[in-house]
Amino acid sequence: MLSIIVPTYNEKSNLSELTSRIRSLAKDAEIIIVDDNSPDGTADFARHLGLKVLVRPTRQGLASAVIDGFKIARGDILCVLDADLSHPPEIIPEMLRMIKSEEADLVIGSRLVKGGGSRDWTWYRRLFSQFARLPAQPLTGIRDITSGYFMLKKSVIDGVELNPIGFKICLEIIAKGKYKKAAEVPIIFADRQVGRSKMGAIEIAEYFLQLGLLYKDAMLGKLRRRG
Repeated sequence: MLSIIVPTYNEKSNLSELTSRIRSLAKDAEIIIVDDNSPDGTADFARHLGLKVLVRPTRQGLASAVIDGFKIARGDILCVLDADLSHPPEIIPEMLRMIKSEEADLVIGSRLVKGGGSRDWTWYRRLFSQFARLPAQPLTGIRDITSGYFMLKKSVIDGVELNPIGFKICLEIIAKGKYKKAAEVPIIFADRQVGRSKMGAIEIAEYFLQLGLLYKDAMLGKLRRRG
């Protein structure tokens, strides 16, 4: 079974389209909304759409939302994508095919492989994205290490202690997960059309804190270069 975890905060305006697109591609998938008590009524609207909803009392960050979603997921295959329609659900069937065919245990939606890219990004956002990836590259051979769109076998994270800091939980899984093969499939990342980005100074600081902790683990011999 496939469980799709979607962290949300004030994403009511995007949920209907996102749900419709996912259900047209994976009608039997379990869709889990992990909502940080959005004042716009995201959680109630998600229930109206028939989705599984976990409401947390305060904003606790994307990484911890994904981890909490993993805990209640019933599927043996897990997928994570953003609610803002920046991640195209249309590649879910291909990601799922690769997992089921044993081509990969972890599949990342990648902007950095042939056919991938970003749409409607400003030059300075592209520059920052490149800058953010550089210090993480020694940890893995995966190219799009800051992607937020990925699918994995649940066994990849069984017994793995994931740090809930920040918003780049995929990097944490790439570095620590129990997988033999990882793969990247191309996506066109589209900047959100409705609502406001959650990226800010705190999220950037938490990302570099997360990197520091991963490098500490690597120096202590707890990690090996993955991907």
